[in-house]
Amino acid sequence: MTLQILGSGCPKCQALERSARQAVSKLQINAEIEKVTDVDTMMEMGMMVSPGFAIDGTLLHSGKVLTAEQIERAIQQRLENSK
Repeated sequence: MTLQILGSGCPKCQALERSARQAVSKLQINAEIEKVTDVDTMMEMGMMVSPGFAIDGTLLHSGKVLTAEQIERAIQQRLENSK
């Protein structure tokens, strides 16, 4: 599983990355956290407002810093749907 943080690296993007790392740690899953800073890639994924959060290339949220708990729920939902 790849969690993607979309944005320029601003403080909100950094906060979102911290939340993602906390969620991965709490769930004890093997996941890669990738920073996407290329504007064209972000636009192709459908992000209009940063920061954005995606799992495996699917944009789930943009314009908001998700909490670790919100990211945990998104990961768990993705894992359940892939069964």
